[in-house]
Amino acid sequence: MLEKLAVNAKVNMVYVETILKIIGIAYIAEFATQITKDAGQGAIASKIELAGKIIILAMSIPILTVLIETIIKLIPS
Repeated sequence: MLEKLAVNAKVNMVYVETILKIIGIAYIAEFATQITKDAGQGAIASKIELAGKIIILAMSIPILTVLIETIIKLIPS
């Protein structure tokens, strides 16, 4: 269904796959953070949360680049 929507919207499937991976990483990081907090390891939980954010940021760079390029193209010169 998502592939069909992406094709209809003329969105590159690479971006859709990347967004789905980012969502998965966010859920996994949140789950791991909650487990470590429940185990009384707040320091480790904060490190897992930070690592998840860094991974998400690194994975989103190509999407942000395309977004910025699109915005620049829309601005009249």
